[in-house]
Amino acid sequence: MNLAPDDRRLGTGAPIQDTRSDKIAVACIYTALGLFCLAILYPIVYVASASVSNTSKVAAGEVWLWPVGFTLDAYKAIFDYKSIVTGFGNSVFYAVAGALVATVLTLLAAYPLSRKGLPGKGLIMAAFVFTMMFSGGLIPTYLVVDQLGLLNTRWAMILPAALAVWNVIITRTYFMVTIPEELVEAGKVDGCSDFGFFWRIVLPLSKPIIAVNLLFYAVGQWNSFFNALIYLTNEHLFPLQVILRQILIQSKVDPSQMADTSKLMHLKELQEQLKYSLIVIGMIPPLLVYPFVQKHFVKGAMVGSLKG
Repeated sequence: MNLAPDDRRLGTGAPIQDTRSDKIAVACIYTALGLFCLAILYPIVYVASASVSNTSKVAAGEVWLWPVGFTLDAYKAIFDYKSIVTGFGNSVFYAVAGALVATVLTLLAAYPLSRKGLPGKGLIMAAFVFTMMFSGGLIPTYLVVDQLGLLNTRWAMILPAALAVWNVIITRTYFMVTIPEELVEAGKVDGCSDFGFFWRIVLPLSKPIIAVNLLFYAVGQWNSFFNALIYLTNEHLFPLQVILRQILIQSKVDPSQMADTSKLMHLKELQEQLKYSLIVIGMIPPLLVYPFVQKHFVKGAMVGSLKG
């Protein structure tokens, strides 16, 4: 029978009572967590409210929490701006394709490093860790991408950031904890090849860490804009984040991108509100994806972060 916290007793039969210091500590913890949640949620709520509020009300500072003068003009203007729609589609492609490619490479790198029989495993792992501390720099990286013929292609957004060493370390540790050597030996006794063991046994047992990698890489690709600034000059390949940068930082609205130029003056009036609506659109995909991988994310991140 499950006992309520107040019904639990010590060996002496006396009920467990929280001391005054315990109650103060719990109250401080809940207060700190509440303030932390408020600090995260309020900007999101404010931006969402401002994006659907009347432009003059937003400019006058009358929007504090809830929308004032509800309107969807900013979102309607977004669909009239062709670069935003194209950039959104490009960002979705880069996030999905980049996450899949990077996750496959991470799994293929991490699993052999988790096994004891890999020759030179320590040297290979040291080479991986070395790249976390030192890199060739921006110019050599650009020259490599140029020599590979990736400039102004979609691959320039996917391949240079296709492998994160920290993710390899987390995934390697997960394999070391959840895939014991005895299981590998049992597979070999049954005549299973290394690739067959990886495909039939390792991958089905690795859903949590696969979800972690997909989420990490997808969010990283979704938020990335620096590679696009360096490697892309074709505006049709720009991700949404570059378009956001042009509007949010440079306050740049290209009249040629408007399907109806008569709406340009109205868009100028909506420019401040347009920033909020673009931020909301940029937040939606990660917020929609996270609930579906949350169950695996917590387990994979916790197990993979253990010292291996």
